[in-house]
Formats: sequence, structure tokens, C-alpha cells
Amino acid sequence: MILLGIDTSGKTASAAVCTEASVLAQTSVYTKLTHSQVILPICRDVLKNAGLELSDVDGIAAAAGPGSYTGLRIGIAAVKGICFALNKPCVGISTLEALAYNVSLHKGVICSIMAARQDLVYGAVFRSDGRVVSRITEDRILPLDELKASLEAMEGDIVVAGDGSDKLTGERFITAPPHLRLQLASSLCAAGFAKEMYSPDKLEAAYMEFTKAEKDLSGSN
Repeated sequence: MILLGIDTSGKTASAAVCTEASVLAQTSVYTKLTHSQVILPICRDVLKNAGLELSDVDGIAAAAGPGSYTGLRIGIAAVKGICFALNKPCVGISTLEALAYNVSLHKGVICSIMAARQDLVYGAVFRSDGRVVSRITEDRILPLDELKASLEAMEGDIVVAGDGSDKLTGERFITAPPHLRLQLASSLCAAGFAKEMYSPDKLEAAYMEFTKAEKDLSGSN
């Protein structure tokens, strides 16, 4: 099975083509350009580098959130467009789960953490056996102190990945190295191989917060 992974949930735009056994091609770009300008050219390039056409791909794994509202919308719209055009299935993957797969070689607890707003973070805790990642907690948006307190109650060293990694400090917290700290589309694929794919009309973003438009409609501040 061949998956194309597309991640536009953060500042890094990433695309990869993977089989269950290997990463055939991957490109990640940390750029000031908008994801709408770079993600489709990146997809074109990784497919070309892998010697494949879009028609060769069996499905697409998309970052479904949490993350940048605009970035998620761009990536999900691209995935839906491709899948509808080529009659391909897709699967939405939690950004936090994919980040845990970046460091799945760690046998133990992994915390994925992304900056949200003010003193809040997006966080989830996982456990890895060195290959397979399983959940300890659901994805949450919560105060940093609350996440840190829950982690300190766990045993052993904790590997931390995500753009909020620097917020967790202490002897037991091990920050992922720079090349594994931010979103990687190959990790979306790694998570996607273990999940059931579905029609693109079912693909939705998991924002975990109301968008500005939703707040305006509801009259919330």
C-alpha cells in the first residue's frame, strides 16, 4: 500500500510518499509563504522523486488537527480535491498522534505538545513500544501547568515533540531533536497505515476550539 501524507497544520508544510516498509520521498519546508502556495508543488515533487504518479497512490493521510485553522483548511481542501478527482480514499490523523510517531523509537511515554493561545497548549500523551504508538490520553487543549502536573505523576523519562516542546522543562523531559520536533508527513503515513480509510466527504478538521467565524456567529468573545 502506498500513502501520500500531507501536513499543513503548523509552520512547516510537509508531504511524503510512503509504503509500510519505507519512506519513498519526503519534503518539509519551514517557510513564510502560505501553505496554499507551497503544498501542491511539494506533493508534485515528492511523487516525481519517488517515480510515481498520483494515480499510483492508494490513499492520502491528512493532518486533521489540532493546529493552525488556516493551515488545516488548506491541507484538508487539497486532500479532498485530489481524492474526489481521483476517487481515492483518505484518513484524517491527529497532529499530536503524528508527532508522537516522530519519536516512536523511544520505548516509553511520549508527550506531543503544540502552542495554542495565551497559557494554553494542545497536548496528548502516548506510549510507544519502540515501534507502535498507543494513546494514554485524548487530544486536549489545557493550561500548561495542568499538562505538566499530569506528566510528572507518570514514571520514567518522557520524550517531548512539537512546537511547544520548550515549554516542558525538567530532568525527566527529553526534547526531540530538531529534525524530529515538528510535523513530518511520513509520520502521518505511519499512523495512517493502522487506520481505516474513508471517503473524502467524511474528512473534517478537529480544531478543538471555536474558529473566529463561529465565535462571531455565536456572539462569543
